[in-house]
Amino acid sequence: MKKVIFACSVFIAMAACNSSESGQSSAENIEETAVRTGQSGVQDNVSNPNIVQVAIKSPDHTTLVAAVKAASLVDALSNAGPFTVFAPTNAAFDELPKGTLEELLKPEKKNDLSNILEYHTYVGSLSTTLLSDGMQFEQVNGKKIKITKQGDKIFVNGDAEIIASVPTSNGIIHVINKVLIPAE
Repeated sequence: MKKVIFACSVFIAMAACNSSESGQSSAENIEETAVRTGQSGVQDNVSNPNIVQVAIKSPDHTTLVAAVKAASLVDALSNAGPFTVFAPTNAAFDELPKGTLEELLKPEKKNDLSNILEYHTYVGSLSTTLLSDGMQFEQVNGKKIKITKQGDKIFVNGDAEIIASVPTSNGIIHVINKVLIPAE
């Protein structure tokens, strides 16, 4: 038994020496790797996909994915959440006034783009069964959205209809047919 304890002590001492010789602990190495890759860099082909992974695979959300990348929000939306994302389709972005999207995708408009995308995101998971007429939710950017119901249809801010809902590993995506623009 004493030999096992001695062997373990020697192993721990050697490991401590090795990490101090390099000048970095294992925790620092892990932290450095995380900074380089971010949450979106984690490779996992076994778990259910997160919001970003689902959006990337959707041919109807290429514009949204480009906007999320331009706003540097990929890592944030890849985190554990849960989040509810009201995800406009490409057709919804096409309805914006001509030149609006191109202007928002410019690097100098990153804050404006982030504000709009954060207006599409709620911290928490809101399934359609939880949504009822008149409910309001404060979005990530601090502005509120309002839910209305007309029969079986659910709308955000009166005119963006939820046309599909997709559960993800870190929340839910509600596909909408309009881009939500926060009030000034």
